[in-house]
Amino acid sequence: MAAKSNLVNMVACLFGVCLVCAAVLGSVYAVTKAPIEAAAAAEAQAAIAKVLPEGGQISEGEAALPEGVLAYYEQAGPDGVAAYAVKTVASGFGGPLMLMVGVLPDGTVYNTSVLSHSETPGLGAKCAEEGSHFRTQWQNFAGKFAVKKDGGDIDAITASTITSRAYTKAVAQAVALVKGFHGEEMTVTDASTGASVKSKEE
Repeated sequence: MAAKSNLVNMVACLFGVCLVCAAVLGSVYAVTKAPIEAAAAAEAQAAIAKVLPEGGQISEGEAALPEGVLAYYEQAGPDGVAAYAVKTVASGFGGPLMLMVGVLPDGTVYNTSVLSHSETPGLGAKCAEEGSHFRTQWQNFAGKFAVKKDGGDIDAITASTITSRAYTKAVAQAVALVKGFHGEEMTVTDASTGASVKSKEE
């Protein structure tokens, strides 16, 4: 004879299913946590290596930073910090545009690398194409952080001004952070909204 269905039986059954599911998920998390963290660390190190000069010990990432800056790493040199790798993000056309930016102590951009983006394929997504003019113009860049349409020194990606502005803002945030470390003030302006933020650390 089948057991009589009632509220208590249903609650007990659902509780049992949830308990089993939680145990399975917990086990999967425990097994995959270390490999995921190792993969993330390796990805970060590869991105840092792309944007910094060769050689020099890299510090652990520092967090709790100004808006738009996710972390930064210091590269040791013979006389102190030789360069910084700054993980930074800005809002692109399709969503967050995340970069790793190499910055020398004087504020010169050594190189940039795209970590993630949601830009339109064939248009804004060209920002991720290594070797493109848009990307190579950032190597050893020390000009004005704005696209030429806004009076700056950056050649925008054709038909992708919003992406180009976001990329420029993300790089400028990284440079502003580094300049703040050395007592210089730099204002980062969002060309799409006109909002600006002064970067110097107090």
